Amino acid sequence: MAKGEVVINEILCKGCELCIVFCPQSCITLSQGKINPEGYLLPVISEPEKCNACGICGQMCPDMAISVYRLKESKTT
Repeated sequence: MAKGEVVINEILCKGCELCIVFCPQSCITLSQGKINPEGYLLPVISEPEKCNACGICGQMCPDMAISVYRLKESKTT
């Protein structure tokens, strides 16, 4: 189960693939034909259920095009 959500700003992304290389869960891949207005191929979250919301993809992005949002864990009492 995904522990967060990764949002890629398609306008800022230049398709450098650093997010793909550094994702420890291998849940980001390069899209097949999805391009932004500048003509760059975009990464996609191909396996969101594997994402643990570690944030490494966002930290490695030189264009700050990735935001990672962690889901709050529900506390059982």
